[in-house]
Amino acid sequence: MDVVLAEKYGFCAGVRVADKLVRIAVAKGQTGAILGQVVHNESVEAEMARLGFPTVQRLEEAKGHEGRIVYSAHGVAPSVRADAKALNLTAIDTTCKFVTDIHVEIDGSLVEGFFIAIMGQRTHREVVGYTKDLDPERYEVFYSLDSVKAFDWSKHPKVKIVFQTTLNADTFAAHVEEIRRRVEVARVADTICYATKENQVALRVLCDDPTIDVLVVIGGKHSKNTKELASIAEAYKKTVLIGTAAELDPAVLAGARKVGVTAGASTPDYDVEAGVEKIRGL
Repeated sequence: MDVVLAEKYGFCAGVRVADKLVRIAVAKGQTGAILGQVVHNESVEAEMARLGFPTVQRLEEAKGHEGRIVYSAHGVAPSVRADAKALNLTAIDTTCKFVTDIHVEIDGSLVEGFFIAIMGQRTHREVVGYTKDLDPERYEVFYSLDSVKAFDWSKHPKVKIVFQTTLNADTFAAHVEEIRRRVEVARVADTICYATKENQVALRVLCDDPTIDVLVVIGGKHSKNTKELASIAEAYKKTVLIGTAAELDPAVLAGARKVGVTAGASTPDYDVEAGVEKIRGL
């Protein structure tokens, strides 16, 4: 079976840095705990645990792991950093540069008197990091277009629109236009990760290839950018979303002569390689 890999796929720079920083700590003989998945991928989470950095959900749990806590690539709110310091925890900060830039963008916009409209998922750890310490009157999180239409914009003449880094910007174009129609001043900050954009553009090339019968998307079940890739692919071709090669049912590729493969920005190379190898072996 012929396999075509997207030109851009898999680990973004921010995820590679997060992975590398933990491995550097391991090389120094250190252990610790990661506050939430270091990236949204179960294979990486299992690998980190094997290396001595299991995932925890509360700062207090790091006490049993040499008092060392890792902030994931998704970032955390300033209050979380303060709480860790109060607990005398040693922190390893793997926050993605793009996420840090959004924190700075939001802080500066609030000083300038803007209301913050965040396009994203309210419970996503990246968005929680942006909003945990903010005055609820100064921001709102939107995902559906209906929620934008239902919101009372009359109290907010100046709005700054920011995006969760892992979104598909095209999906939210109507949201932005609706806000612009309703408020006096609406400015958009380009906060979608470049790797997310590049992976989506490369996938569309596969979508437009008439010789490809099926598209396989590889990534973690909690990875928003992976789900966005699958959503794009499904609009064009039969699409299979898997976490690892072990999840691929050969029956779903029956009759296919050529398969396109891509992967989310938090998917490690070894998961992609294993998936491609299994497909080629069919």
